[in-house]
Amino acid sequence: MADDIKKSYTTIMDDHFPPRMEIAFADDDRRQTLFFEKATWTIDGVEKGLRYGENPGQEAALYRLVNGSLVLGDTETIAPGRYLASDVELLQSGKHPGKTNLTDTDNALNILRYFSDRPTAVIVKHNNPCGVARAASLEEAFAKAYMADRIAAFGGCIALNRPVDKPTAEAISAQYAEVVVAPDFEEGVLPVLFSRKNLRVIRIRAMDKLESFVGKRFVDFKSLIDGGIIAQWSFVPTVRTKADLLPAQCEYKGKLYTIDRQPTDREYTDMLFGWLVESGVTSNSVIYVRDEVTVGIGTGEQDRVGVAEIARDKAYRKLADRYCFENHGISYADLSDPQKKAAIDERVAKEKGGLIGAAMISDAFFPFRDGVDVGLKEGVSAVIHPGGSQNDYQSIEACNQAGAAMVFTGQRSFKH
Repeated sequence: MADDIKKSYTTIMDDHFPPRMEIAFADDDRRQTLFFEKATWTIDGVEKGLRYGENPGQEAALYRLVNGSLVLGDTETIAPGRYLASDVELLQSGKHPGKTNLTDTDNALNILRYFSDRPTAVIVKHNNPCGVARAASLEEAFAKAYMADRIAAFGGCIALNRPVDKPTAEAISAQYAEVVVAPDFEEGVLPVLFSRKNLRVIRIRAMDKLESFVGKRFVDFKSLIDGGIIAQWSFVPTVRTKADLLPAQCEYKGKLYTIDRQPTDREYTDMLFGWLVESGVTSNSVIYVRDEVTVGIGTGEQDRVGVAEIARDKAYRKLADRYCFENHGISYADLSDPQKKAAIDERVAKEKGGLIGAAMISDAFFPFRDGVDVGLKEGVSAVIHPGGSQNDYQSIEACNQAGAAMVFTGQRSFKH
């Protein structure tokens, strides 16, 4: 039985999806059709599409938009032929990609498009970022993103927005990853990456045009259990600069509540960075950011205070693992020396998991102050969230009592 399960993960399925697909939107006097063709790759002489869907046994196909456009009101779809994850260039792959490889790649690009001005690394696992960082060099950005959550990065998708240089390639090849995607690879880099037999090395040359995808929309489909379909325009963050933010204030029972302290330049930078990363995180979500590096990421929870606590707890655990790996070359879970473990615990507790001075980012408003209090008790100095709750005055008061800054986005950022 165990051998059968292992075999299922290495089997390339014969999918029965047709080579072309059309999706038409029609009313009484107009018909708009989008035309798609199925993508395939030839690996070791075998031409196939996706190896399987989310799980072995699920047939799947990738279609890329080749013609047609859709205009509804003042909004139109991205023009056909502007390919990113729907037409990847596989430079090396021991196996055909699966659905999760491409959706992880796509969500990494979804985040990367906002950070074209500096080297940035995004590591995605199960369609959620586990580490995101910006830095002066690509090597530094990858190192920071990787160490933000070294454990979750295992088997993840590494996306980089600059051509990969040799130091970065050597750092990547020292770890286990499923996918590395970049706009290009410098001379001498590919042999380093090819040393990892099953690493999918993907080049997307159009990544250098990612900035042009900011603000663009596509039709997002969600299929229902009975075959029904929900169609919606894709989400676009309207807050991308300091000028887009709103002052944190609200009126409650005739009294105006306002924030006492405005953010510093560093806090503005971290809050905006975190808000744009947040657009690629599954809701309910709360994340913490310090110096343009994710410190703790909480995803997919049902309550906001709970996800704030999860992100906090992860920050503590990931920092402990980082210090253990840096000092002793092993994971925190494998460290058996009680004295060494106690020393790490003491350091992490003193630094409060790296949360002192961090920004706290929430994809929806805080219905009560208990969610904000989770971060403030750890030394968070700035909070950004949509605002709009009748209890916004509670979170404003909480920040004022802690001497923290707060701003509103005026826009929710759910992702399901």
